[in-house]
Amino acid sequence: MSQIRLIVGLGNPGTEYEHTRHNIGFDFVDELARLWKTSFREEKKFFGQIARVNQANREIWLLKPFTYMNKSGTSVLALAKFYKITPAEILVVHDELDIPCGQVRFKQGGSNGGHNGLKDIQAWLGSPDFYRLRLGIGHPGDRNLVVSYVLHKPQAQEQNLINEAIQKSLTAMPLLLEGEYSSVQQRLHSK
Repeated sequence: MSQIRLIVGLGNPGTEYEHTRHNIGFDFVDELARLWKTSFREEKKFFGQIARVNQANREIWLLKPFTYMNKSGTSVLALAKFYKITPAEILVVHDELDIPCGQVRFKQGGSNGGHNGLKDIQAWLGSPDFYRLRLGIGHPGDRNLVVSYVLHKPQAQEQNLINEAIQKSLTAMPLLLEGEYSSVQQRLHSK
């Protein structure tokens, strides 16, 4: 069974995107880096910011692609290829419109659900078989409002739900790193 060696948080670079719904992946890996007492540094050859930690008796990389959401695969492939990390050893953390705000889902593979970041990663890796931590942001109700919705900060009540989902997900990381994927699902998918 593959073990996670790369955790990618999806988002867009730039202060105008900080803490928007679409940048929940960045927020998650920032919290993970804080928890694991490491910090990010820019690495041009990986088109983003990276951090390295030793957890669960192995080296684990954290990555924030700075290629913008719809070009995330360039960054993910560059790091994965350099360190010989397979798709099944990658966890991508991203916002999910189809999940109510504050809920979390964990899975491996499957459809990209129209998420441009996932679509690009699948194309560059040539595989959908990476793991996903899907942090719910809810849907604005009208597909014409989606772009504006994801690129804006959530309201205070929604932000509280998102923060709780991030904290809940962080508590599942030891199980995830041990490969206890069904236990991770049980923990995260329960209310």
